[in-house]
Amino acid sequence: MTTPSLDRALVLDAVRVTEAAAIASWKMVGRGDEKAADQAAVDAMRNALNELNIDGEIVIGEGERDEAPMLYIGEKVGKGGPAIDIALDPLEGTTLTAKAMANACAVMAWAPKGSLLNAPDTYMDKIACGPGLPAGVIDLDKSPAENVQSIAKAKGVDAADITVCVLDRPRHAEIIASIRSVGARVYLITDGDVAGVINTADPETGVDLYIGSGGAPEGVLACAALKCVGGQFQGRLVFRNNDERARAARWGITELDKKYTLDEIVRADAIFAATGVTNGALLDGVVYKDGHVHTHTLVMNSSTRTVRDVRMKRKI
Repeated sequence: MTTPSLDRALVLDAVRVTEAAAIASWKMVGRGDEKAADQAAVDAMRNALNELNIDGEIVIGEGERDEAPMLYIGEKVGKGGPAIDIALDPLEGTTLTAKAMANACAVMAWAPKGSLLNAPDTYMDKIACGPGLPAGVIDLDKSPAENVQSIAKAKGVDAADITVCVLDRPRHAEIIASIRSVGARVYLITDGDVAGVINTADPETGVDLYIGSGGAPEGVLACAALKCVGGQFQGRLVFRNNDERARAARWGITELDKKYTLDEIVRADAIFAATGVTNGALLDGVVYKDGHVHTHTLVMNSSTRTVRDVRMKRKI
C-alpha cells in the first residue's frame, strides 16, 4: 500500500503561513501581553491558511470549537484542494514573546487527511533524539540515565559528552537528577518544548536527547519535524483527571497507557515549518530594518528528507 504524500508546492505555502504568524506576533514582543501576542499570531495564521488552495482541517489546535476565536480543533481552512490534517501552534512561547525572551516561534505541520494523531489537550511523557542512530536507541520505559548511556554508546562517546534538553519544571527534578547521575549535561529551557525536541535534530545545537513531560499537541508537532529528518520519538499520554480521559475518548483515544512511536503519531509523510519570532538556538527572530522585514524559517519535507533554511526579506 502506497503511503500518501503531499504536493511539494505546499512546502512554500507552509513557509508563508508561519511567516505571517511570526511577523504579526513580533509586534507584541516585550509588551507583556501574552493573550494579545497569541491572538495576533492566530489571526494572521488563519488568514494565511484561508488564502491557500487546500481542504484543511485543524486536528491539533488551540482548544475545541467553543474556545473560538482561536484556531480550534475541527476548524476548516482553505479555499479547496487536497485534504490535509493541520497541526499548529501559532505562537509557541507566548510568555517568551511577552517578555522578549529567546526561542519563541510560529509552528505548523501538515500531512494527508487522517494521518496525524488527534492528541487531546493533555500532558505527554516524551523522549526524542535526532537522526543517524540505531532504531530503538531510546526507550520511554527506561530511566533517563539508561537512555543517556544508550545514546552515548551509540555515538561512541562517554555519557559526560551527552547533553539532554529538559523543560525547567519542578516535576522534572527526578529526571534531571537521573541524567546528572551519569555525568551528562542538562540544558534547561523555560518554555517551548517543540523547539526543545527539534534541537535534537540539529548537531549545531549540541543537544543529543530530549526527555520530559509537556503538552501532547506539541508532541505531535515535534514528531512531524523529526519524521522529516529521520529522528526517533516515543510518547505516552498523561491524564490528570476524568475530564481529560473523557476528552481523549472524544478524539478516539482508547488505549490510555499506550506508548506511541513516531510513526504511530505521524502516519504518513509530513511537512513541517517553524519561523522564529525571537532569536533562539535554531532560528533568528523577526527583524525590521532599512524598510524591510526579515524572517528566518526552517521548513522540512519528510517525503524528500529535505531541510531548508529560508531567509526572507520583504519591503514594508
